[in-house]
Amino acid sequence: MIFAFTKRIYGYECDIYGHLNNANYLQLLEGARSEALYEMNLAQSDLQKKGVQLFVHYVEMSFIKAIDHDELITIKSCFTEMNRIKGKWHQEIYNSKGEKCFNADITIVFASEGKAKRLPVEVYELFMHYLEK
Repeated sequence: MIFAFTKRIYGYECDIYGHLNNANYLQLLEGARSEALYEMNLAQSDLQKKGVQLFVHYVEMSFIKAIDHDELITIKSCFTEMNRIKGKWHQEIYNSKGEKCFNADITIVFASEGKAKRLPVEVYELFMHYLEK
């Protein structure tokens, strides 16, 4: 399943050229992944109550087209791989014209109290229900 999160880009998020500052892309991606979890009825606070933490392990990003101040963007996010130890998200950012501006592949590892931990079966099965095939 592909999750979509829409947001406007404000001046404080931009560099001196009026483009979205590269340092802010990771925050936008994090927000979109968090919103996807909410859509799955699985907030990060719920995961913590189950003893599960999500940590970004690896990020591969491609900046394709500048995103300007005041632009209304859509971040599309989906799981592309999943097991009980780690998962992979693919995320793309589109401008209001539908042009792809950015993409990233992000590997997430699962832990409890900072140590690697397998996902509980019920959480794994929920994630698998949303896996993009």
